[in-house]
Amino acid sequence: MDAKVRSEEKFAKLSIAYSGKEEGKLVCSTIDEITSKYKTKPETYTCNISNNREVVVIEYQDDIDREAGAVFEKIIKALNITICD
Repeated sequence: MDAKVRSEEKFAKLSIAYSGKEEGKLVCSTIDEITSKYKTKPETYTCNISNNREVVVIEYQDDIDREAGAVFEKIIKALNITICD
């Protein structure tokens, strides 16, 4: 698993790439568990990438309170992701 974060003034996006159904279930359940604890709800979507991998994208738009950073940090730590650009 690896991740990439992109943010601007009121926008933040975390993309997590994973392989296989088991990793996918783990990623999605972790995201759901952590994001459910916060007031602001992100948009999420999944798409296929190369080498039989998929990526789940979590986007916060109009993140006035800047909750996304804390949410992303918790997700990355919970999934033990060591590669994050």
